[in-house]
Amino acid sequence: MDCSFLDDNVIRIGDNALIAPGVQLITAYHPTNATERFGIPTADGSFSFCKTVTAPITIGGNVWISGGAIVLPGVTIGDNVVIGAGSVVTRDVPSDKVAFGNPCRVYRDNI
Repeated sequence: MDCSFLDDNVIRIGDNALIAPGVQLITAYHPTNATERFGIPTADGSFSFCKTVTAPITIGGNVWISGGAIVLPGVTIGDNVVIGAGSVVTRDVPSDKVAFGNPCRVYRDNI
């Protein structure tokens, strides 16, 4: 419920994954450099394009992504992982871990 899957690239979700309300899986992003993002501005200051880049998201099996978490482009979440509510997952999370926070960090094993 109330989830957003921005699937400009592949989103892989393993078996038995639980995705809570308000979760966002975002595969698209823009270059941080303005010239790369917009190109050379015209004389009137307008631009001809806005470059979008994408990267896949992979979520393993038996994963629980808690409410309001955001998973950014290129992230892989391993099997048997719990992502805490409101987390911003900016990098890979290995299997069998509990991770949470902004940015999301591994805090303990999930065994």
